[in-house]
Amino acid sequence: MTGADFKADLHTYLQDARDVLVWKLEGLSEYDIRRPLTPTGTNLLGLVKHLAGAEAWYFGAAFGRPFDGAPRLWFTGDTEPNGDLWARADETREELVGVYQRIQTHSDETIAALPLDAVGRLPVDPPKEITLHRVLTHMVAETQRHAGHADIVRELIDGATGQRVDGANMAPGDAEAWAEHRDRVERAAGGPCDDKLDVTAFGTTA
Repeated sequence: MTGADFKADLHTYLQDARDVLVWKLEGLSEYDIRRPLTPTGTNLLGLVKHLAGAEAWYFGAAFGRPFDGAPRLWFTGDTEPNGDLWARADETREELVGVYQRIQTHSDETIAALPLDAVGRLPVDPPKEITLHRVLTHMVAETQRHAGHADIVRELIDGATGQRVDGANMAPGDAEAWAEHRDRVERAAGGPCDDKLDVTAFGTTA
């Protein structure tokens, strides 16, 4: 990859995941973006809140640029266990999505200003040195991972799928075709095919 701009490549993949995560909330009710869809409480707005706090911690505090009002991360001891992974009743969609987008701008200023080998210090005891390269790599992996969680949660809510607004990245098929596909997968797994899953919205993009 002669002449590659590694910082730009990492930033591109980070921004792609950021955009996907926020887009997965579009068109849903307040209840649907907040409600837990797994036994451990995974929910769409909570994922946004968590990643806002993570970016502020890694790109902000670690490089001497704290962001006032960022969500606190549970593993730092600054909030209750899992407190950054769900939205309280008094935390609005607009508030949490807005702070996430402002923190992205704050993070991007750090990324633009520093070389990849710049050394930051994670605010732990004792402080841990970390390069911008490592932070970018970590946040790409972290954000893409949670964007994948959002894919599944959104599909469980209303059956909507798709990677981006302008590209579903899904094989073609209507609701009937997806139901047949699911039954084929279920049979291969050795389970019953009783059509318990609502697939009426499969094949849409959201």
